[in-house]
Amino acid sequence: MRNRPAKTNKAAAWRLGFSLVELLVVIAIIGILVALLLPAVQAARESSRRASCGNNLRQIGVAVHDHIELRGHFPSGSVAQEYASAPATPWTFYRWSALAKLMPFLGNSVAFNSLDLSAPLYGPTFAITVQNRDAVKQLLPVFLCPSDIGRRVTEAFGPTNYAMCGGTGDNGGSPLSSDGVFFVNSQTRAAEVSDGLSNTAIASESTLGQVHTGTHDPQLEYKFVAGAPLTQEFCRLTTQWNVSDPRGFSWANGEFRCALYNHYLPPNSQSPDCLGVVPSGSVTTRFTPYGWRTARSWHPGGVNVLLADGAVRFVLDSIDLAVWKAAATIDGDEANSLP
Repeated sequence: MRNRPAKTNKAAAWRLGFSLVELLVVIAIIGILVALLLPAVQAARESSRRASCGNNLRQIGVAVHDHIELRGHFPSGSVAQEYASAPATPWTFYRWSALAKLMPFLGNSVAFNSLDLSAPLYGPTFAITVQNRDAVKQLLPVFLCPSDIGRRVTEAFGPTNYAMCGGTGDNGGSPLSSDGVFFVNSQTRAAEVSDGLSNTAIASESTLGQVHTGTHDPQLEYKFVAGAPLTQEFCRLTTQWNVSDPRGFSWANGEFRCALYNHYLPPNSQSPDCLGVVPSGSVTTRFTPYGWRTARSWHPGGVNVLLADGAVRFVLDSIDLAVWKAAATIDGDEANSLP
């Protein structure tokens, strides 16, 4: 007998494939899973970036303690002194930041040696001194938070996300003196921090400015007043915003636009930071930059803060302002510590 060809079970064959409806269901399920997983992946990445940011601050903290061990005091928040080669140069044009002074303790001795700290940062014509133009352009990863843009915001300088604490700012935002660790020509000793090293903030982070897009964002820009000391009324009424020198544009610059901040406003405040300047007066104080510049970050809900004992805390935006200010002082006799 001849073999007959097997009969095809059309129903069974149909069941081995996918119908259009089944395919659409599978695609929908995959889409839902991706939608559920993507935020988790992004949160994990941000958690890693926040931890890396905190590690940068810890490195700065170790460098601060190495500086104290060698010099006997915290580095100055900024520098103001006479420039012998051009005595008419305002003393505040030196401007060298604590970050610049800490560079050899951060393993950046080569970069530090390329700086000439005997000359001011700015010369008599507001231009960067010739011998420092290349040095201050250096892009240093330890000064950059991974959650931010990670690139220079002006061609002339390397930027910084990190700034040293200039106290509460209750003195009208003056950098010439402070109830905190850092100010112009400060040489604060650890023994002077009577509130306790573990209760005193010495550094935090702040967002980098970006190209102005037409909308003034307090996270990216700051208000400006042509006068000082600052008052809430002056800062509220001014219509000027400084967009020519973006936030954090220079790690070398020890002013409130760059490597100095204070606790006058709470972290990531919806109120804009405010800066002012004294354009006249004695050569010793002329062009002194005043400021109310708070800690800001792109980390959801708060900012990393470095304490004087070297510990790093993540401080929530909702922190009580009185507690936030207390953390900025060195001898306020406050019992509160950062949560």
